[in-house]
Amino acid sequence: MQKLLFFVDRVSTWIGHAFSWLILALTFLISWEVFSRYVLNRPNSWTFDLMIMMYGAAFMMAGAYTLAKNGHVRGDVLYGFFPPRLQAALDLALYFLFFIPGVVALVWAGYTFAEESWAINETSTITANGPPLYPFKTVIPIAGIFLLAQGLVEIVRCVICLRTGVWPSREQDVEEVDVGKLKEMVNVKDEDIAKLDEFAIRNDRGQK
Repeated sequence: MQKLLFFVDRVSTWIGHAFSWLILALTFLISWEVFSRYVLNRPNSWTFDLMIMMYGAAFMMAGAYTLAKNGHVRGDVLYGFFPPRLQAALDLALYFLFFIPGVVALVWAGYTFAEESWAINETSTITANGPPLYPFKTVIPIAGIFLLAQGLVEIVRCVICLRTGVWPSREQDVEEVDVGKLKEMVNVKDEDIAKLDEFAIRNDRGQK
C-alpha cells in the first residue's frame, strides 16, 4: 500500500516540477514583451492571453503536487493541537463533504468546456489575434483528474492514521533551505542552538 501511495506522490511531484518551468517561461515572455513594447515599439497583443494561460496551467497542474506535499492552506489555529486521529477524522469528513464533490464537478465541467472548445476551434477574444483556447481548457479536466487521484491517496492516509494513530510518511521533496546541510556547513548542533536560545531569553529578561 505504501508503495502505491508513494507512486502517486511521485507522479504528482513530477507533474508539479515539470509545469513549474512555465514560471521561468512566463518570466522570459513578460521580459520580452516589455522590451518589445517600450524599446522596439512593437507590442504583441497575443502575449497577454498567453501569459494568463501559462500562469493558469501552472497553477492548476500544481494542485496535486501541493496536496501531495500537504502544502495547501489550512486553519492550523486549532487543528495543529489535535491528536493525529482527530486530525484524520476531520480531514476524512472534509474530503468526502467538499473535496470529492468539488473535484468531480471540476473534471466534468472542464471536460465539457474542453470538448466544446475543440469542436469550434475556440480562440481568445480578449485581444485581437488571440491564441487558441482549446489546449488551455484541456488542462482543466487533466488537472482535476490528477488532483482527484492525489485526493484518494490522502483519503487512504487518513484511514491509515485512524487505524494506527500515526500519520503515514510522505515522499521527501526539495526544500527552499536544507536546514540539515546548513547546520553541517557551519558546524552547528541542535544543542548549540538550544543554548543560544536560552542565552537570548536570559539576556532579554535581564534587560527588562
